[in-house]
Amino acid sequence: MRVGAWIPSYTYKGLTYERVHEGVDLFSRKANEYGIDLWTIDHLLDAGGLYGMSWLEPLTVTTWAAAVAPDVWVGTGILVLPLRNPVVLAKEIATIDFLTGGRYQFGVGPGWYPPEFTSTGTDVSERGRRTDEILDAIDVLLTNEVASYSGEFYQFENITIEPRPKKLPDLWVAGGARVPDDEFNDVPRMAKTVLNRIMRAQWWISRCSGSQEWVKRDWKIIQDRAAELGTPTPRFSHTNFTYIVDTSDGEKAREIQHKHFRDVMGTHRSPEHLEKCYLFGSVDEIVARLNDLGSAGCEYVVLGPTHDDPAQLDLINNLIIPQLD
Repeated sequence: MRVGAWIPSYTYKGLTYERVHEGVDLFSRKANEYGIDLWTIDHLLDAGGLYGMSWLEPLTVTTWAAAVAPDVWVGTGILVLPLRNPVVLAKEIATIDFLTGGRYQFGVGPGWYPPEFTSTGTDVSERGRRTDEILDAIDVLLTNEVASYSGEFYQFENITIEPRPKKLPDLWVAGGARVPDDEFNDVPRMAKTVLNRIMRAQWWISRCSGSQEWVKRDWKIIQDRAAELGTPTPRFSHTNFTYIVDTSDGEKAREIQHKHFRDVMGTHRSPEHLEKCYLFGSVDEIVARLNDLGSAGCEYVVLGPTHDDPAQLDLINNLIIPQLD
């Protein structure tokens, strides 16, 4: 199982230049030393509900990380597509691809937080359709010398993006069942539109907003759909938040972990809800859960420390990675 880490580019209250340097620059450099890939999270606004804060702008952070960590993959995991213009985004993707020498991984999703859509001139009800159109438009823009597209939301005619990648970055598509939350229309199942989007990707990013069993159930649905279509099955990856505590005492670990989770996640969800979705407990408990996913077919995991201390990477490298199957 290959391992990546979410860069903890949190927008803490009273954020300082020094803290950003530690959480982004030093974190990325240390990840490169360990061979741990780097990923960024996208939340434009303070996303009250699921998170207690937002993150720095992901494409900018990805570019910085790629510069100081030249030996690992860098990716957006995930980029909220409906908030972006496809022509501008295609230019950004091509630029990052060239700057990284082809190391950029294009992880995407439709988003969920309504104010982010209204503040950028869209509507949350359009998120799925806009996501699919943007993926179509980017393919057209980055694979044709002269590109034209006419969709419901986006249109352009006879335009050229330079440079264009020699090969499109791998597409990683997020989606799956979520623990129900009436405020944000979360449902405990895989939507058909999401399933169809996953079918066009090289990788599926399984959510950390559902239970372990739901993740494995979603994977079976994806495999069955690919077999039905007669197309290659996307590879299985998983992203999840955690805070590694060097202890075999699960209760002691949870006491420390919940403090850091409150900082990042806010207080909208109960401790029981958080533990159902995210990686809590002792090192052995976390490793067991990851290896269980590996046994189900997961090839890649992204771990997101709920604190910006680069020492979390030491613990991931020394305590978690050596025990993964």
